[in-house]
Amino acid sequence: MKRVFATVLALSLLGMTPAQAHQPVFLLDTDTTAAKGPLLVDGTVSFAVQASFNKSGEKRAFRAGLKDGDLLAVQYLIMDKRPSNALKSSKLPQLVITAPDGTKTVMKLSERTPFYEPYSGTNYFYLARYEVPAKEGIYSFTLTSRAKSAVTIAVGEQEIRGEVLRG
Repeated sequence: MKRVFATVLALSLLGMTPAQAHQPVFLLDTDTTAAKGPLLVDGTVSFAVQASFNKSGEKRAFRAGLKDGDLLAVQYLIMDKRPSNALKSSKLPQLVITAPDGTKTVMKLSERTPFYEPYSGTNYFYLARYEVPAKEGIYSFTLTSRAKSAVTIAVGEQEIRGEVLRG
């Protein structure tokens, strides 16, 4: 730990910063609708939205702002850790993305590709990836659990600091 801190300090003194990973956002038990959940002001900035569930039927939600011409880039991931990695896809939370015009997309879990995230030293599985040209406005993301689990929804691709609003 001391070595990591010393390296970061040395790089910052030299005017350099280490590469950043997706900025973490933790969904709270009270984030049950998109309106109650956090707003990712710029949905092109890379965020790792994390949600955990204790039982079937729980909801967690958030929003992201995008402009015409932006890319809506979303990845559905789970940690390679129990209980999530032991669950069948049909038992993992369902993600519904609602576009500003009301169009709904259910994210289909279609892969199980290993992914090592070096910044946190965490092993994940990609379960789905979704990219489409964005429409101007606020996108809503709603997760509905089907069992005890935890997921990470990655939004955006720009590795810069982003703004998250609550309330």
